[in-house]
Amino acid sequence: MATITKRLSDEGETSYFVRVRLKGYPLQTATFKRLTDAKKWAASTESAIREGRHFKTTEAKKHTFADAIDRYLSDVLPVKFTSKEQRNRRPILAWWRDELGAHVMADLESPLFAQSRDKLVKKTNKSGKPFSADSVKKYFGVIQNVLKYAVNEWHWLEQSPLRDRRVEMPELPPGRVRYLDDQEREHLAAACKESANPLLYPAFILALSTGMRQGELMNLYWRVPTNPPTETAWGVVHLDQAAIVLHSTKNGERRRVPLVGVALQVMRELSKVRRLDTALVFPSADPDCPDKPIELKKAWATALKRAEVIDFRWHDIRHTTASYLAMNGASLAEIAEILGHKTLQMVRRYSHLSDSHVSNVLASMNAKILGSSL
Repeated sequence: MATITKRLSDEGETSYFVRVRLKGYPLQTATFKRLTDAKKWAASTESAIREGRHFKTTEAKKHTFADAIDRYLSDVLPVKFTSKEQRNRRPILAWWRDELGAHVMADLESPLFAQSRDKLVKKTNKSGKPFSADSVKKYFGVIQNVLKYAVNEWHWLEQSPLRDRRVEMPELPPGRVRYLDDQEREHLAAACKESANPLLYPAFILALSTGMRQGELMNLYWRVPTNPPTETAWGVVHLDQAAIVLHSTKNGERRRVPLVGVALQVMRELSKVRRLDTALVFPSADPDCPDKPIELKKAWATALKRAEVIDFRWHDIRHTTASYLAMNGASLAEIAEILGHKTLQMVRRYSHLSDSHVSNVLASMNAKILGSSL
């Protein structure tokens, strides 16, 4: 309910004092020189309170974007992210604070962020190279998270200025897809098997069979460790279940990875000769550091040279797994689930490899419902 009181100052000036009081909400007041403005404010404020918009608008005018970033740094970052992720996000948040921190939240609109995007596109990294489209996307991904908290939890904004993709991101270049052909795979597997490092072959086979990330692979344990890693994914091998259970993965979720075929055989053989001074599956060769993962860089480079495989990185084993899955009829959703991706965006690069499978599925459906002739 709104009430308007006419007031007369000692100087003879007239003003109108407005009080808007609704049950369950704090009193709202304002003063105007004109009665029409007072009535308009009373009506709009009462309507906004009833619709749940007024106090968000008030908060949006009260707080700056720097306030939001500071609150995120103190309340969200230490709780929701690992130390490594915090280190990665802090310089990004600092950049946004310098860029838009002086603006009150109510002034944050899409054009402001579009201008910031254009600045990021022209920005250079530590090597002096222009920012990649992926880097720009990362900067916006971090600040979108801040805005999400400002909208959903703090009620400092009614809606995000970045909602519904209102600011276009620079187009990402096609993702690299380098995978082993049959001959390369055979030669490289043989070279790994002949390596002076006895753990290279099991690691290669496990990576190829499961598509696991190198960080996940190097932090596998035979049992749940007393002090599991806090800044990287880790997992436990369950031979009795023919599976690996990964914790704290890159997408933040637990993932179960089946062990099948040669990979299961290799892991069973490896378990028979495992070291007793550590629970790590792939421990360092240094007896003084049994709880540190092994470094395979030198052995891997030697194996690549022996197999005469060029332009191939360890991470490309993951691409190889995904490519083989696509060529053997797996859907993009299935590939994403196996690799541990939350969305299909990261696996669309393999879609062309499954084109023949899609054609076969479509042909099968047409034959079934339409027959082979008119």
